[in-house]
Amino acid sequence: MSFYERHVFTCVNERDGSDARGCCMERGGAEVAAWFKAEVKARGWTGRIRANRAGCLDVCEFGPAVVVYPEQVWYSPTTQEDVKAICDRHLAKGEIVTELLIPGLN
Repeated sequence: MSFYERHVFTCVNERDGSDARGCCMERGGAEVAAWFKAEVKARGWTGRIRANRAGCLDVCEFGPAVVVYPEQVWYSPTTQEDVKAICDRHLAKGEIVTELLIPGLN
């Protein structure tokens, strides 16, 4: 059994401009990570659901990349509303938010 019910990892990796895939940091990874942390705290989920910043998740071209465990579901949220949808539907109810999935990873 996992320590947390769900664990959300948001990539905040930063690459230089020479990488053709880009990086999650330049696509808003830090903001997305902060939004997840704020939502977890605001909803009283601290200790049950963990939101962490992560290094490279190796799906840079789809960033900002987020993966939710234990289900291993990969998302690319770009707005605060996207993060709230993942919290409302996936983290709260276990429902996959299909419109925010990273294609080919789920």
